[in-house]
Amino acid sequence: MRRLLSLVEPFILALLATIVVASLLPAQGIWAQVADRAADAGIVLLFFLHGAKLSRSALWEGARNWRLHLATLCVTFLFFPALGLGFKALPFVPPEFAIGLLFLTLLPSTVQSSIAFTAIARGNVAAAVCAASFSNLIGIFLTPLLVALLMGGTTGGVSWASVQTILLQLLLPFVLGHLLRPWIGDFVARHKGLLSRVDRGSILLVVYAAFSAAVVEGLWSKVAPLSLIMLGALCLVLLFVVLGATTLLSRILRLSREDAVVLLFCGSKKSLATGVPMAGVLFLPDQIGIVLLPVMLFHQLQLIACALIAPRLAARAEAAQSPG
Repeated sequence: MRRLLSLVEPFILALLATIVVASLLPAQGIWAQVADRAADAGIVLLFFLHGAKLSRSALWEGARNWRLHLATLCVTFLFFPALGLGFKALPFVPPEFAIGLLFLTLLPSTVQSSIAFTAIARGNVAAAVCAASFSNLIGIFLTPLLVALLMGGTTGGVSWASVQTILLQLLLPFVLGHLLRPWIGDFVARHKGLLSRVDRGSILLVVYAAFSAAVVEGLWSKVAPLSLIMLGALCLVLLFVVLGATTLLSRILRLSREDAVVLLFCGSKKSLATGVPMAGVLFLPDQIGIVLLPVMLFHQLQLIACALIAPRLAARAEAAQSPG
């Protein structure tokens, strides 16, 4: 329980507090513009620092375990979107939730939590670093393209112009940061806390700006409590379907136990850190809040579920290694 609380808090509480503040004191008028500009600046800085952090040696080293990485990418960008399209087609799912669920399934995997859970479960940590990094790097290109391809005709805020914007706002800072890595990489490595603060702070800024706009447009009058419960149930079903699929795929591919752990945790995750800024670019202001609801619900559910699964896998690994 203590490990579960350490993973869920304090950021989840800060996220929930931000939603409450945005609901009670939404930014309006000139303050809404200030919040939007601050969020944009935070996201640019975030991706710049992530570009400076990623080493090319990690990319080359990770490319060797191609079966594991290909399986992870297929789950993330093929199996997940197929499930998203299936959920979107369900007749009882409201259109606004269907859009958010589909957007959720198009996101790349997480980095920090995937690696952390892999380490707890005694998995292949080096492979997890590479798999999560690959997913996020490819997601910068692939997620906007999938959004434009699968959602371009269903929402007013998604277009090829939006894809160009996200590539400039997210990809360009990432590339610039990576090109400047020989000069600033050591500084970023020495100040990991700075990257963590920018990471979380930028997400909170975007969430506040997004929910402020959504609240002004009447978000909570459109979402009933029972609808939220239904959305949470759908996210939970989605999570457990993918967890089961990654376990089955590991057996089909005959992956080692350590690599199977990587596929389980990296393949089942969806990145809130990437999803929030992308939603801010790809959707209209009055859409962002409700689109992000499934992303935030799924994020919390995956943390809780994996925090329960990882220690069990570690215990099994220790039991298998113990004599007798």
